[in-house]
Amino acid sequence: MNFWVPVIFGTFKLLVLGTGMFLAIKSHYDGEKKDKEKQKEKEIEAP
Repeated sequence: MNFWVPVIFGTFKLLVLGTGMFLAIKSHYDGEKKDKEKQKEKEIEAP
């Protein structure tokens, strides 16, 4: 029984950290994409 406690908590920890890293990277790229779109809109409106 005591063997399974660190296995379960370790698996949960890896799952939470992996999800957090995925969402952080996704948020970073989505923000960069949004900034590029705003910059393109400004370039179109400028002339």
